[in-house]
Amino acid sequence: MGPKGLDYTRLGLKVGLEIHRQLDTSGKLFCSCPTVLRKDEPDVIVVRRLRPTQSEVGEVDKAALFEFEKGKTIIYEAYSDTTCLVELDEEPPHELNREALEVALKIALLLNSRPVDEIHVMRKIVIDGSTPFGFQRTCVVALGGSIEVGGKTIPIQHVGLEEDAARKVAEDARTVRYRLDRLGIPLVEVATEPVITDPLEAREVALAIGRIMRATGKVKRGIGSVRQDLNISIEGGAITEVKGVQELDLIPKVIENEVLRQLRLLEIKEELLSRGLRAEDLREEFVDATEVFRGTRSRVLRRALDRGGVVLALRLPKFSGLLAREIMPGHRLGKELSDIASALSGLGGIFHTDELPAYGISDEEVRALRELVGAGPKDAVVLVAGDRERCVKALRAVLERARQALLGVPRETRVALPDGRTKFMRPRPGAARMYPETDVPPVRIDPTYVEELRSKLPERPEETARRLMRDYGLSEKLAWQVI
Repeated sequence: MGPKGLDYTRLGLKVGLEIHRQLDTSGKLFCSCPTVLRKDEPDVIVVRRLRPTQSEVGEVDKAALFEFEKGKTIIYEAYSDTTCLVELDEEPPHELNREALEVALKIALLLNSRPVDEIHVMRKIVIDGSTPFGFQRTCVVALGGSIEVGGKTIPIQHVGLEEDAARKVAEDARTVRYRLDRLGIPLVEVATEPVITDPLEAREVALAIGRIMRATGKVKRGIGSVRQDLNISIEGGAITEVKGVQELDLIPKVIENEVLRQLRLLEIKEELLSRGLRAEDLREEFVDATEVFRGTRSRVLRRALDRGGVVLALRLPKFSGLLAREIMPGHRLGKELSDIASALSGLGGIFHTDELPAYGISDEEVRALRELVGAGPKDAVVLVAGDRERCVKALRAVLERARQALLGVPRETRVALPDGRTKFMRPRPGAARMYPETDVPPVRIDPTYVEELRSKLPERPEETARRLMRDYGLSEKLAWQVI
């Protein structure tokens, strides 16, 4: 039984981990630039727009399309000593960094993973701006393997090697700014099978994998050097990818909150169905409510109107009371809709009638709004204010998310917040996201080279602990602290 009274076995909890760790190599993955981050002002500024492309089978990845539809301009900051033409997409990538490959292979062998015969670099479409070329280069170096944690065997899916993305330094409604010094730093990725069935177990698995990575002596340390992604699902729910969990102790909390969120969404689905809502009842009928709020005392609405904006409203049949339903601590369904609308449109968010009157919006304005859109007592109304085009984008996102509520838990990618909650990031990517990298030749892995590496593997963490306890009389707890 979990700390929130959740029976994870009964709920069918499954968690898979993806542990990413920066490697401390002399150069980046596809060039010789140093792997250091700068704090001073950049030397070069480059402005770009990124667009999605079709895969080899003619499909456009929906996650890439979502990022493109935000319509943002990307500003890149670069340095003459930590970036080169490779990062700016003005020169082809160099050969795969053999030092980084050696470290990745050593980690794979420590995890009992089997190196592939030939490494093929792939392009993974990423057009949120974090790479100027619109994709991230990645490759699989080993398959299979396992690690023992708490007497349980945790199978490893693969060990990969990829380039880190640029780091975001600023963002507003129309632009996003990235610094390119981090772009291209080698990352080793270890992905487990989704066999973890308890939040605390997930923390222990991540810790064990992290110790093996550090045993090589070739991984970076500190905040930002390690990123843990979680793939979480329960029976009847959907696989949700949570990205960017920085701290080990946050892993159980993120999983607990995601399980709670999926349970609440399934309850909301059942309630909507019991209320008789059908997908065809949710129609794209956006009503101009600008005149209702012409004299409003709401500062948010007033600011939008003074800039020449509009107020648009959408009726959500049979949603009354549900937008105020808490789906994880401090996070209601209305906030879920607001996050999605904001992510796609660039607007600050939405208002909805489950929380009104409030924020300077009067009871009289709410009554006029409900009358204007024809909302009955069982209906909710969502409104947004700003540029008309952005308002339409926002309400389309709200409408689509409301339709998904009838299905339960949507498949999506979320980002971890510092308090253990999560926030919508984008839809889950599909197979159309990956295609071959034609500028980097394949790398053959000679079995003789693998055996040579195997003979030079560092001491495994559990062996180090036993040696410290035996040779220096340390307790088990102190030995692990030393490690």
